[in-house]
Amino acid sequence: MSEGTDGGPSMEVVTFGETMASLRAAGLLRAGGTMTMSLGGAETNVAIGLARLGHTVSWMGRLGADEVGTFALRTLRAEAVVTDGVVLDPQRATGLMLLEKRIADVSRAAYYRAGSAGSALCIDDLRAAFDGQPRILHLTGITPALSASAAEATLWAAGEAKRRGILVSFDVNYRSKLWTASDAAATLGPLADLADFIIASDDELALVAPVAPGGSETDAVAGLHRRGVREVIIKRGAAGASTYIAGAPAAHQTALPVPVVDTVGAGDAFTAGYLSAFLDGEPIPGRLLRGVTLGAFAVAGSGDWENLPYRSELSLVAQSAGSTIR
Repeated sequence: MSEGTDGGPSMEVVTFGETMASLRAAGLLRAGGTMTMSLGGAETNVAIGLARLGHTVSWMGRLGADEVGTFALRTLRAEAVVTDGVVLDPQRATGLMLLEKRIADVSRAAYYRAGSAGSALCIDDLRAAFDGQPRILHLTGITPALSASAAEATLWAAGEAKRRGILVSFDVNYRSKLWTASDAAATLGPLADLADFIIASDDELALVAPVAPGGSETDAVAGLHRRGVREVIIKRGAAGASTYIAGAPAAHQTALPVPVVDTVGAGDAFTAGYLSAFLDGEPIPGRLLRGVTLGAFAVAGSGDWENLPYRSELSLVAQSAGSTIR
């Protein structure tokens, strides 16, 4: 953690987007029953993961001036995420996500976020994002799917970060319930051109790096490197993750074997771990290892972020199954 000009800790990571109430059902939503409420949002998942590892991180966005918005702020502040730049919108409600678990590690989401406070994000909401010159701006492909103003704000923020010499981390995070693949590709391609780090699952890569029929993953990655991307990180779920840098062979890390309880939020956990290790000066193998370590914690418990580790707990994944630490 570095120091700011006033001697206090400087901001290491700034991220922004929409965070929502996440209501989880044990079975079919249509069957009713008890639900539990938590906080859900890719960018806030990453922010909480980084904060638990001791990094200074700020989340910016819009929340409704309502009880759910108050819950979101309370949760983020309790997790040591800086929320000074959050805008409270008196005209729009905080978004809502309903999750139903269908089989052991497959869940379905239903969104209620059209016209939400988060979807009204605009450039003016983000102008203070770079005060204090953070090291990394982290953004996702979810935010530009929310509205035209959110897409404009995302592209502006990436361009402004680039202009100021701030590293841009871009997780593609395609959501088919928010837009079509063709619409996503048209918007996300220009964002990829501004990114230093691109993080994508293997089935998302084509959205930002199209290749000719018969082209390979390495062809897509080479195209991104030619466009100025520094690192391309591919999340492969249970198969682990890989990092490509120009002029070097790909590095790969297998996933850590843990019992899977809930896969929601695992990709965001990986991203938090990878960025954390980068901030700590770890080489690529160390970044991948910390990424899959956080992914293992995420899938081993229930919730988007609740089971993410604190720095002192990172070594717990090496303990024998059934261990009790006394």
